[in-house]
Formats: sequence, structure tokens, C-alpha cells
Amino acid sequence: MTVIDPDTQTGWAPEAEEEDDAEDMPLSMRLSIADTLTLGNATCGFMAVYFTTTGILIPHLTGSDESGMARHSAATAVILMLMAAIFDLFDGLVARKLRSSPMGAELDNLSDLVSFGLAPAYFVLVYGMVADDAHQRVSALAAIVVLLAVVLRLARFSCVTLKDGMFQGMPSPFGALTVISIVLLELPFVPTLLAIVGVAWLMVSRVEYPKPRGVLAVAMLGWIVAAMGLLAAWAFDAPGGQLLLQTGCALQVVLGAVIPLFATARRVNTFRDNRREARAAQLP
Repeated sequence: MTVIDPDTQTGWAPEAEEEDDAEDMPLSMRLSIADTLTLGNATCGFMAVYFTTTGILIPHLTGSDESGMARHSAATAVILMLMAAIFDLFDGLVARKLRSSPMGAELDNLSDLVSFGLAPAYFVLVYGMVADDAHQRVSALAAIVVLLAVVLRLARFSCVTLKDGMFQGMPSPFGALTVISIVLLELPFVPTLLAIVGVAWLMVSRVEYPKPRGVLAVAMLGWIVAAMGLLAAWAFDAPGGQLLLQTGCALQVVLGAVIPLFATARRVNTFRDNRREARAAQLP
């Protein structure tokens, strides 16, 4: 339809402008390669929840022979979370090398919330329902603490500007894997609960963690692949699989505890050096 202006006797076609806008909009919102990897992250997180439900929770509720922390389903769920961590690692690398869409940052936060917030929190909740010495309501509270810690961490990450190369607080993928490792260690309920809450606190703390770049990114990728192998050996009841898994989980927990200690020691040393320099500057 063309509208005629009575003063100029010229026509105006609003549909043409609307069509141009419609053509421009998909170009600006088109998904990049990095965004596709981010969506893979979210998919892995959702499937981890699926396997936790169908392979662990439902058999327990129905009283089937597969009740309890079924090895194959638990291993599959954790491997999917590890795959989500790989997607999360590579989407940032690809975005820096190529490009990301205007939705990239939002997609990354939402995907991390699914894979490293909901999935591990749900894993903790199911653990509280199937473990013999666990308390369901207390475990549900611990799961909520984990979920809220990831929510707060991701929200703060979007608002706070930090110095290059550092995170403030334990990164959510590292925190999620540490929480899962604590559960798989099968420690008594109270130490397990305290350790999970401690990890949640580290995620919202001001402790600085280095970003996985360069050699550190390669080391992280190698550790994730090794963890997948340990889980597979445990799931298929390979000789020594249980010991290997517990060793890997213990190492993950130790890393989660040691890194904050090194960061705190570095901050204390920096503070002392600054005081020494200030005192030296005041001397005549």
C-alpha cells in the first residue's frame, strides 16, 4: 500500500521500510561459532540433569535394582558436565579469535547457570535423597546454596570490571566440578555438606583465580580429559577404577582448597611489600 502525501503528491511505502528492518535484524542477531559452542554447553548441562533423574533418582524412587548412585548414570552425568566445561573453555577462545554475536555474553551466562549451577545443585539434591546417611532436607538446602552462589557469581561477573587475566571468586565450572568431586568421594554426610558449602562460599568470595589462557588452558583441558577417563574406568568397574576415581576427586578438592591459599598468600606478600616501600619512602 502506498500513502500519498497531499502536499508533495509523493508516495510512501511503509512496508518497504519494515521489510528492510526485518532483513537487518537477523544479520545483527545471527549466531556465531562461539555462540554455537555456548549452546552446546547448555545442552550438556540439561542432559546431565536428565541422566541424573532417569538413572539415579527414578530407580531409587521406584525401588528397582538400579537404585542408589548408579555408576553408569552418575558417570554419564558428570562426563556431560565436563563436556560443558570444555565447551565453555573453547567458546571464549573462539570468541577472542573470531567474533561473537551481541547475544554472546548473555548466552554464556545463561548456559553456565544451567551447566554449572542447576546441574551440580540437582546432583547434590539427588545425593541427599539416595545416600544412606544423608538428610534430604539438609541436602536440599545445600543444593540451594550452590545454585544461589552460581547465580550471584554470574551476576557479579557481568557487573564488576576486574584486572585482565583474573577472576574474582572461584569460576563456576571449577566450582561445579569440585562440588561433584566432593559428592563422589562418598565421605560422611557432615564433612560432605561442609565442603559443599565451603565451595559455594569460594565462588562468591573475593579470592582471585587466574583465567584459563595459554598453558593454563591446555592444562585444564588435559585435566578434564583425564577426569573423563577416570569416570569411564569407574563406570565400567575397571580394575582399580574406584581408587583412581577417588584419587582424581581428591586432587580436584585439594586444588580447590590450595589455590585460594596461594592467592591469599600472594595478597599478603603484596600488602607487606607495599608497606615496606611506603616506609622506605618516608625515611630521610
